[in-house]
Amino acid sequence: MSKLVFRLRNVPIDEAQDIRELLEGNDIAYFETSAGNWGISFPAIWIHESEKFELTRQLIGEYQNERAERLRKEYQSSRANGEVKTVWQSFTENPLRFTAFSAIIVVILIIYMRVFVFF
Repeated sequence: MSKLVFRLRNVPIDEAQDIRELLEGNDIAYFETSAGNWGISFPAIWIHESEKFELTRQLIGEYQNERAERLRKEYQSSRANGEVKTVWQSFTENPLRFTAFSAIIVVILIIYMRVFVFF
C-alpha cells in the first residue's frame, strides 16, 4: 500500500526538487499527486514500498534539518551584512505605498474591532 512521505502544498520548488532527487538517489520509487486544476486536491509525494517508509522519513528529516540550518545561516549572514530590508528601509524606498498599506491595515482592524466591540 502507498504511504505519504512529503506534502507539497506551499513548498518551494527547489525544496520539492531536492526531495525528488533525494528519493531518486536512494533508489526509492515514488509518485506524486498534484493539486489539480482548481488547487483543491492533495499535492504530495508518496512511496509504493511500505517497508522503505522509515528510511524515507529519516532521509527527508535529515534533509530538512540541513536545509533549515543552511537557510538560517544564510539569513544571519545577510542580516549581518545589512542586506535584509528593515521597516525603515521599506518606508524610505516608497513612503507613499508604505503609508497607504499601513492605513488600509488600520482601517481593516478598525472594522473588525468595531464588529466585535459594539455588537
